[in-house]
Amino acid sequence: MNLGTKTLLFGVHQVFIHPVLVTAAWVKLYRSFPTWREMICIVIHDWGYWGRPNLKDADGDRHPERGAEIAGKLLGPEWRDFILGHSSFYTIRHGVKQSKLFAPDKYWHCMIPLWVYKALSVPTEEFKHYRELKHARQVAEPHESDAEWWAKLQRACYGKIAGTFEIDRRKLAN
Repeated sequence: MNLGTKTLLFGVHQVFIHPVLVTAAWVKLYRSFPTWREMICIVIHDWGYWGRPNLKDADGDRHPERGAEIAGKLLGPEWRDFILGHSSFYTIRHGVKQSKLFAPDKYWHCMIPLWVYKALSVPTEEFKHYRELKHARQVAEPHESDAEWWAKLQRACYGKIAGTFEIDRRKLAN
């Protein structure tokens, strides 16, 4: 089974747990519950990971397209863009505007402790995958502890939300 399918069935993007975490982040950030259309998009926004061998590469970065296609057909074109706009790398590569889903999709990382993240990501090998990234997305050095890596990842998420996290756009093709 490939990593994309594992993440949706058992891991960080698990189809029941991830939407709950993103919804909790939404409520924390926006002080209101998502509308029913926003909730549908929260549930389906990462379904495009299904069948993908990697989560963070040029192919994995196209994961918003599947949920966006579904949302576009069910809810209309603005909801297609709503899902496309949740991904940092999709918005950069394709010039799509960040949507209201962008911040909660990053902020949930800042709301949970490392042990919860590891409980979801170690069995699926996502933790190892994220730690071994060797391009523009790497937020920690290989010698750093898991706790140091997690703290840097959380700071990067805060930076993405604030618009202060710099991504080397030249390395995004890797």
